[in-house]
Amino acid sequence: MNITSDPNLWAICILVFILGLLIGVFLTAGGRRKWKTRYKSEVDRREALEREHADREKEWRERDSLRGAAARDRDRDDRPL
Repeated sequence: MNITSDPNLWAICILVFILGLLIGVFLTAGGRRKWKTRYKSEVDRREALEREHADREKEWRERDSLRGAAARDRDRDDRPL
């Protein structure tokens, strides 16, 4: 059996190819909207986390500066006159 000389083998190959295409189309049907929705929700979640981190970072910087000022103030009070 040679593919170039047997028309039945050609028909089988074409039918298998078409079946593969149909299965692929049915498996991905509606999937485009789903991944876009998941992607957008992930982007929104990441942006919310970045905003939250920026707010907390402000608090951390303020707390560190107050801690440093308190340490300098304490050192100033500990020095003998």
